[in-house]
Amino acid sequence: MAERPRLYILDTNVLMHDPTALFRFAEHDIFLPMIVLEELDRAKKGVSEVARNVRQVSRFIGQMMEPGGSLDDGVELAEPEGLRLNVGSGRLYFQTEPFGNGEELIGDRGLADNEILLAALTLKHRHEERQVVLVSKDINLRIKAAIHGITAEDYYNDRALDDLSLLYSGVRELDNSFWEQRDTHDSWTDNGRTFYRLGRSEDDEWYPNQCLRLNDENGLEAIVREVEHDSVILEVARDYCRSQHGVWGIHARNPEQNFALNLLMDREIDFVTLLGTAGTGKTLLALAAGLSQTLDDKNYREIIMTRATVSVGDEIGYLPGTEEEKMTPWMGALTDNLEVLTESDTSSGDWGRAVTNELVASRVKIRSLNFMRGRTFLNRYLIIDEAQNLTPKQMKTLITRAGPGTKIVCLGNVEQIDTPYLTETTSGLTFAVDRFKNWQHAGHITLKRGERSRLADFASEQL
Repeated sequence: MAERPRLYILDTNVLMHDPTALFRFAEHDIFLPMIVLEELDRAKKGVSEVARNVRQVSRFIGQMMEPGGSLDDGVELAEPEGLRLNVGSGRLYFQTEPFGNGEELIGDRGLADNEILLAALTLKHRHEERQVVLVSKDINLRIKAAIHGITAEDYYNDRALDDLSLLYSGVRELDNSFWEQRDTHDSWTDNGRTFYRLGRSEDDEWYPNQCLRLNDENGLEAIVREVEHDSVILEVARDYCRSQHGVWGIHARNPEQNFALNLLMDREIDFVTLLGTAGTGKTLLALAAGLSQTLDDKNYREIIMTRATVSVGDEIGYLPGTEEEKMTPWMGALTDNLEVLTESDTSSGDWGRAVTNELVASRVKIRSLNFMRGRTFLNRYLIIDEAQNLTPKQMKTLITRAGPGTKIVCLGNVEQIDTPYLTETTSGLTFAVDRFKNWQHAGHITLKRGERSRLADFASEQL
C-alpha cells in the first residue's frame, strides 16, 4: 500500500525566505494557518527583500484561487506564470475554522508561534492516518514542536549544498605522482606563459580556473584554463610572491593569496569569489588588484565598493549626509586597506602620498545596496564586501547589474553570517560559489592562512 502524501504546515518565515516554497513539496499537501496569512499581510509593506517576497507569495496564492470555489477541498498547486518549477500533485489548504486549545503546554495564544503550534497539534489529531510535518526556519518553534510530539523540519530546498564541507574550495592539492599518472600530450609557451595539455578520465572532476598545487616545497602552481572531454589545459600561475612582481605594492604571502591575485588580475575572468576568515587578506588583495587595473592599466573606469549593512551589535541610529557619507561607517575595512595601499610607496614622500590619496579617492566609490536595482555598471570593478550576508536573490540582483567590461569580486566569510534565517548553506555567497564553478569566466579561491599579525592568528585559534 502506497504511503499517503504528507501534510506540511509552513511557518511564515519559510515563505518570507523563499516565495516559491509553496511549490517545493512534490506530491505532498500544504496547510497555511490563518495566523500565517495575517503575518504575511502585516509584512507586505515596504521595499525590503522580505516585503517583496511576501507580496510575491500573495500573488501566487491569488493566481491559484478560483472565484466561487470551495476552500474546504483545497486549492490545486499550479505552476506560476513565468517560472519553471516541477510542481507536484499536492493541494494547498487554508484554516477555515478556529482551533480549540486543549493543550496545557501551549502558552500565550497571542504569540504567532503558539498559534501555528496549535494548528499542527489539531491537524495531527484529525489526520492520524497521515504524517503532519511543521516546516519552520525558527529553531525554537521546532524545539517546542518536538516537545509536543510533532515532526518538525527546517526548510531544506533553499540550500545550495547539504553540508558546507562539500563547498568547492577552488584549490586542488596534488601529490608528486601527479605527472606520472597522466599523459602529457603537449606543452608550449605563449607570450611568456607556459601551458600543458593533460589527459583526463570521465570520472576525474576538473573545473575552469581551478587552482592546482603540488605538495612539495618547490611544487608547481597552475590554473586550469580549459576543460575538454578527454583533456585539460593548465597554465603555470604567475608568481606574485616576489616583491618585484607585486600588485600595487602588495605581494602574496602564501599560495592561496598568489592564486587569488592570479584570478583578480586576469581580464578573462569576470567574476571572482574569495572566501576566508578574518585576516586572510581578502579586501586588501581585491583592492590592490582593482587599483592596479584601474589606475595603472586603465582596464576599468573606477572601483565601486558596497556591502550588506547588517549590524553586529545595536543600531547606531540614522546617519546624516549623502549616500557615500552614510555608507562610510560601514566601510572601515575599505579605509583601513586604502591606508596600507597608499602608504606602501615610501619613496614619493608626503606630497606624493597626498596626491596618490586624492587620486585613489577619486576612483573609489562607495555605494549602498539599497539603490542597486535597475542600474547597469559599464567597465567598473565592483567589490561586494561581506557577501555572506546576502540572500541568493540579492546576489542575483547585484551580479545582473554587470555590463560590458565589468568585473565583480565577492568577499566574505560564511562562518560569520549576521542576517536572520540565513545559514552557511543558504547564503547567496555559497550559491554563487557553487553555481559559477563550471563557468569558464569565473574563479574561486578559499583563503585559509591569516596574515594579519601573530596576535590576530593566536586569538583566532584560542578564543
